[in-house]
Amino acid sequence: MFCFRFEIEILEPAEGDAKTESSCVILLLIRRLATLGWMMLKGSLFCFLKRPLTQDFITCYLCTNATYVKPKKSKEVSVRKNGHFVDYIELQVCGGKGGNGMLSFSSLPHREWAGPDGGDGGHGGHVIFKVSHNIKSLSHLKRSEKAANGVNGKTRQRHGQNADHRYIEVPKGTVIKSENGGLLASLDKEDDVFIAARGGAGGKGNHFFLSNENRAPAVAEVGAEGQVREVKVELKTMAHFGLIGFPNAGKSTLLRAISRARPAVSAFPFTTLNPHVGMILYDDHEQIAVADIPGLIPGAHLNRGLGMDFLRHIERCLCLVYVLDLGIGSLNNEQQKQPDPVASGGLSPYDQLKKLRYELEQYQPGLSGRPSLLLANKVDLPGAQSKVEELQAKLDEEQTQHEQMGNVGKEVQLKPALKVLGVSAKRTIGIEQLLHELRVIYDKYHVLDQDVHN
Repeated sequence: MFCFRFEIEILEPAEGDAKTESSCVILLLIRRLATLGWMMLKGSLFCFLKRPLTQDFITCYLCTNATYVKPKKSKEVSVRKNGHFVDYIELQVCGGKGGNGMLSFSSLPHREWAGPDGGDGGHGGHVIFKVSHNIKSLSHLKRSEKAANGVNGKTRQRHGQNADHRYIEVPKGTVIKSENGGLLASLDKEDDVFIAARGGAGGKGNHFFLSNENRAPAVAEVGAEGQVREVKVELKTMAHFGLIGFPNAGKSTLLRAISRARPAVSAFPFTTLNPHVGMILYDDHEQIAVADIPGLIPGAHLNRGLGMDFLRHIERCLCLVYVLDLGIGSLNNEQQKQPDPVASGGLSPYDQLKKLRYELEQYQPGLSGRPSLLLANKVDLPGAQSKVEELQAKLDEEQTQHEQMGNVGKEVQLKPALKVLGVSAKRTIGIEQLLHELRVIYDKYHVLDQDVHN
């Protein structure tokens, strides 16, 4: 095998210089023949002969040493397939199996029966939950988490390697319960750990059973199976504020207006089937988490639709933000001329608030008494401002009656907020005032919540 290369410099022939022209043609033919031979070896003879012998082709072939470089494709932007927030999951945790002990007998030169030399098996790995401040959701957990198995023992008294533990990072405030609902662990501090499933012990090799009475033990242990357990993992606190309202009240649009979260927004009910959490950042580097809770419907406490799942999300919010729809019966909204029973049922803002509080109280007594804020959304529609004033008047009247009568009977008493905020999530009207009110409530109640957990 050999290779050759011609270095030919093509000079433009002077006018009338026939000898120079003929020499250039001869050199071109030699170069052409050499290239033909090389390309025949590469299987490209047909493609080469198809091209005409033009001056541009000759110049390109003889006067450049550049090679073709395939352009690189631009990197694709990664898209998370599971973008919604997960605050509750049931999974199976399995500890790793222990390695088996080795049953073997050594045979050495000049010593055929050298005795047992089987090594022990390695221990299986544990499944351990660990708190990490980098994790905010449980969406990365799988339905089954299994640790690695231990390595089997080997001959010449070589023990198997212990398996690495399977660490699962979870957010701060994670609660782990058993299959029956019993509390197993509450991870409230950074770097807290909980061993959910222990790995099996490694089996002993036959060298372990060597004794004065038994000089040739023919027994070895099998590695123990790892612990298998069904656990329920949930977050005690999903967000600082939870947006509560009927379907199509504008909760997702409001979350898009106050944070960088991008939940789906459409004109039909139940666009949001999973909670979305957005973060609000203030200039003092404090962050507030706001959750978009899927819309509630009447009878949610009876598990109508997915009521129990939705109410469970609300239970994990420190403060509640009631989003009331002012667009019910609006003249410029053709879809609302006929009330939708699945959405808010054509209820007035005051009746919407009573229904929402009733569903919360039926699900868990005292849930409606958490710190709350009232938002009257879609204030940009005609006649919406009068509805806000009417709602505020009814709340003031209810507050007066509540103070006069006191807590009488077991009936749920309305606990109105001091002020109703009129906002328009679509037009970003009243958003600055809303952000200020959220920070005031956060500073007042977040410190108290930390003291309770500590």
